[in-house]
Amino acid sequence: MALSNDEEKTEDYLFKIVLVGDSGVGKSNLLARFARDEFYSNSKSTIGVEFQTQKMDINGKEVKAQIWDTAGQERFRAVTSAYYRGAVGALLVYDISRRLTFDSIGRWLNELHTHSDMNIVTILVGNKSDLKDAREVATAEGKGLAEAQGLFFMETSALDSSNVAAAFQTVVKEIYNILSRKVMMSQELNKQDAATRIENGKTVVLQGEGDQEADAGSKKKGCCSS
Repeated sequence: MALSNDEEKTEDYLFKIVLVGDSGVGKSNLLARFARDEFYSNSKSTIGVEFQTQKMDINGKEVKAQIWDTAGQERFRAVTSAYYRGAVGALLVYDISRRLTFDSIGRWLNELHTHSDMNIVTILVGNKSDLKDAREVATAEGKGLAEAQGLFFMETSALDSSNVAAAFQTVVKEIYNILSRKVMMSQELNKQDAATRIENGKTVVLQGEGDQEADAGSKKKGCCSS
């Protein structure tokens, strides 16, 4: 029985993305809001690690983001450190109403770079932007830290869903763009090497007609001169 187009279609890309930050900053609710459009007001601290998948369409390509929710509590760091490996994107989250969570960003960034690729695409996320009256970290502070560390930056609210999808999409699109540029560079190199053929372990340069005529003329001149 022939499969329908939907059944035949599989994702073109699979990107692993991790959520990191102190316990209680709202990582699980950011994921719940993005993946299922849900919010849990009484959600407990995540024990261990869990992940959700979300499909996105970027430039006609189907991208599957596998988003890992890493427990922020110190006693679970040894358990979750292995899950950084293979990640190509990260959301580094703090709570704008708790300065201590912002002060921890440097440590989380070091841990992220220790366990993952240094070129991992990272966005600094100031969550709980709905808590305006309880704010302890100014937007300018978050933006300044992100610029200093070469990160993307956005403030979000898992409660009212402000910028949640945009934060995840920013990371996924940047990963896709980097990958696309690498593919284009590879294709360009292949074009440059198109005139080269590997034969018997030696590199043979294929000459154009003009080169062959010049070469023939050089040989003729050499055999006729005294």
